[in-house]
Amino acid sequence: MEIYQVGGAVRDFLLGIPIKDRDWVVVGGSAEELLARGFRKVGADFPVFLHPDSGEEYALARTERKSGQGYTGFVTRADGVSLEEDLARRDFTVNAMAMDDAGRIIDPYGGQADLARRVLRHVTAAFREDPLRVLRAARFAARLDFAIAPETLELMRAITASGELATLAAERVWGELRRALMAPYPARFIGVLRECGALAALLPEVDRLFGVPQPARYHPEIDTGEHVLLALTQAERRDAPETVRFAVLVHDLGKGTTPPAMLPSHRGHEERGVALIEALATRLRVPREHRELACLVAALHTRVHRAEEMKPATVVGLLEQADAWRRAARFEQFLEACLIDATGRAGWADRDYPQAAWLRRAAAITATVDARALAASGLKGEALRAAIHQARVEALTRSGN
Repeated sequence: MEIYQVGGAVRDFLLGIPIKDRDWVVVGGSAEELLARGFRKVGADFPVFLHPDSGEEYALARTERKSGQGYTGFVTRADGVSLEEDLARRDFTVNAMAMDDAGRIIDPYGGQADLARRVLRHVTAAFREDPLRVLRAARFAARLDFAIAPETLELMRAITASGELATLAAERVWGELRRALMAPYPARFIGVLRECGALAALLPEVDRLFGVPQPARYHPEIDTGEHVLLALTQAERRDAPETVRFAVLVHDLGKGTTPPAMLPSHRGHEERGVALIEALATRLRVPREHRELACLVAALHTRVHRAEEMKPATVVGLLEQADAWRRAARFEQFLEACLIDATGRAGWADRDYPQAAWLRRAAAITATVDARALAASGLKGEALRAAIHQARVEALTRSGN
C-alpha cells in the first residue's frame, strides 16, 4: 500500500504559499485495510476516509465515470486503480500532481509546467462531465490570478451551453461564490464566468450590469459592470469581510433594469436593486446577515454619499433606517460598503470619503438621547417614536455636525 499527498497541497507547496488542507491518495490498499488501521469512512458515494489522528482525508485511488446529469452523477471504481489513473480524474493539471514521502513529485500531466506558465488547464476531456468545474475554474483564477487555457475555456463554454449549470445545487453555487469573494482577486471570478457565458446562467442580475452606462461625472469607468469589478478589487484591497464583499457585488443590481430612455441616469435603482437582491439571495440560499446588509446598502448607499448635504432630520432618518445604534457592528460594515462603492471607480481608489466619519459622529451624538426617559414619561407607540426622532434631530442640530 502506497500513500501520496495530492492535489492542492502539492500545488501550494510548489508555489511556496501556505497549505490549508492536505489530502492523500492510497494506492494498492483497500477499505478493509484502512478501517483496520482506525480510519473512519465518510460519505457513502466515494471511498474517502479520515485519519484517526490528524483527521485528514485519505481516499482510495479511483476512477470516475459519468452516469447522469449534474455534479453527482458519477460511478466510481477503486479496485486496481493506479496513481496516474487517479490523477487523471482531477480538474486541472496544477491539481493533478502527487508527492511521495521522500518529497518526489509525480507529475504525469504537466502540472509543474502550467504552474510556471500560470495557466489553469484541464487534465482530460472528462472535465466537461462536471459542471461544478466551471465555478472552480473561476474561483482558482480568483485565488491564483492564473489565466484559463483557451481549450479549457472552450470546454467551459460547452458546459454552459449544455444547460448543466442548472443542475448545480444552490448551496454549491453559493459556496463557490463566497470563497471567490474572499480570494485575492475576486473580480477575476466574475470576469471568467462572464467570458464563458456562465455569469448569465448563474448570476444574470450581475451579468446585466455590463454595458449599462453611468454618468461619467460620477463614474469615470462609465460601465456599471466595470464599476462592480473595480469595487470588488477595492474591497479586497481594504480586506473587507465576506458580508461587505457580497453587498459590494450586488449593491447596484437595480441599474441593470433601468429603462433605456432614462440612461445614463438611474433614478430609482436603489429600490429596484433591493427586490433583485431578495430574489437572488432566496435562489442561492444566501445567509440572512449577508442578505440584510446587501439590501441596506442597495437601498441607502446613494443617500450616504450625500450625507454631508442633508438636513439633520434626514440624517436621523437615515440612521434610523440603518438601525445604527442597536446594530453598531453592522452599521460599520454598511459604511465600509458605501466607502468601497464610492472609491471603487476608475482613478478614485485613494480618494477620501468623509461621509463615513461624518455619519459616525452623527450616530454618536444622537446616541446620547435617553429613549428610556421619554418612554417613562408615558409616551407609547408612534408618539414615542416621534418624540425620540425629534430629540435626536434636536441633538444633532445643536451639535452643528
